[in-house]
Amino acid sequence: MLKKSINYILIAIGAIIALYAKNTVNQNQYILIGGIMILMIGIYRISKNIPSRHQEDEHIDDKKE
Repeated sequence: MLKKSINYILIAIGAIIALYAKNTVNQNQYILIGGIMILMIGIYRISKNIPSRHQEDEHIDDKKE
């Protein structure tokens, strides 16, 4: 449960940083890139726990036999 909430916190922090860097008058590209990287790390950590559709199909086929 803690890992799941950390992933969502990473996504939120990354989005906030990216939006902040994008909305400033003198846009700092390094802060924007950092925010996007944090956002993508959070998304990656969530997506690696989701099984692929191919694995689900194999699991269903095993039950039919």
